[in-house]
Amino acid sequence: MSVAIVTGSSGLIGSETAKLLHGKGMDVVGIDNDMRRYFFGDDASTHWNTEQLKKSLRRFTHHPVDVRDESAVERIFREHARAVSLVVHTAAQPSHDWAAREPLTDFSINATGTLNLLEATRRHAPGAVFVFTSTNKVYGDTPNCLPLIEKETRWEVEPSHPYAEHGIDETMSIDQSKHSLFGASKVAADLLAQEYGRYFGMRTATFRGGCLTGPAHSGAELHGFLAYLVKCVVTGRAYTIYGYKGKQVRDNIHSYDLVNAFWHFFESPKEGGAVYNMGGSRHSNCSMLEAIAMAEGLCGRELNYTLSDEARSGDHIWWISDVRRFRRDYPAWEYRYDMRKIMEEIVAATRERAQAGAG
Repeated sequence: MSVAIVTGSSGLIGSETAKLLHGKGMDVVGIDNDMRRYFFGDDASTHWNTEQLKKSLRRFTHHPVDVRDESAVERIFREHARAVSLVVHTAAQPSHDWAAREPLTDFSINATGTLNLLEATRRHAPGAVFVFTSTNKVYGDTPNCLPLIEKETRWEVEPSHPYAEHGIDETMSIDQSKHSLFGASKVAADLLAQEYGRYFGMRTATFRGGCLTGPAHSGAELHGFLAYLVKCVVTGRAYTIYGYKGKQVRDNIHSYDLVNAFWHFFESPKEGGAVYNMGGSRHSNCSMLEAIAMAEGLCGRELNYTLSDEARSGDHIWWISDVRRFRRDYPAWEYRYDMRKIMEEIVAATRERAQAGAG
């Protein structure tokens, strides 16, 4: 039986990965120690998702292991060495605001943790495909240098600019910009994944995500844009928009669509060190103000929000991913979800969890 090792297996992307791979007939070994609770408090805990996976997936095993624990990671890989065909690394400290509080913690999880996973794969399953979930924050604040136009509800790029039609591609520089400490630690991990592919010949793929979202997201103020926004609308909690008049634009990709892209790569991996921008593209994107209006319409109630003039350091004013490189390599891959379908699922799941008293 083929084995997949999934880190961050109780989080948004990890749990979606576990479910999809299990459905494809693989045994899934999950690694998750609920660090999200440590980062963002009890409200953001993924414990509920761990229990759900253990109950619903017969061939899923869970290890509450920290990816920084080299010996524990090594032990798991050694145990399954001969059977591992896929490693999907989604575990991370995901907030650029939080990273400034504990830079050593952030870097050790994002960079050293990734190194531990890559090295364990090289030693025990060198033929396995290694998928790494990176971030658009590796580009730092360079996107803010684009020529932007302020419109009624959003910022947009000048129509004549090369990025206007399809979004930002992988040729944008990751150098000479402000990344936030989170972005810097993810740059290190991103380059490590590429280097293990190019130097050691491993089959690695780095997916630089925009806003990754879906109903399994345990949204918190510092991470999980749509999930936290909907949570505030549903529960009546106050919400703060930081900077840019609420017109900052994000593309949003449903967790299923991203994980389905992982699967396409796994079935036909390209050369080692592949890099893809992966997000909602022009297919699925919104500004903060547009997201609020949609959430309010779906929930039938208004959001209590305030606008702060202080933007988060290194935050993007406009981000839309150009996914054409991945589409060229995998033309059979298609989006299943657009913005409205994403929001409808998040609203339904948030209401259900609110009634059950879960995160």
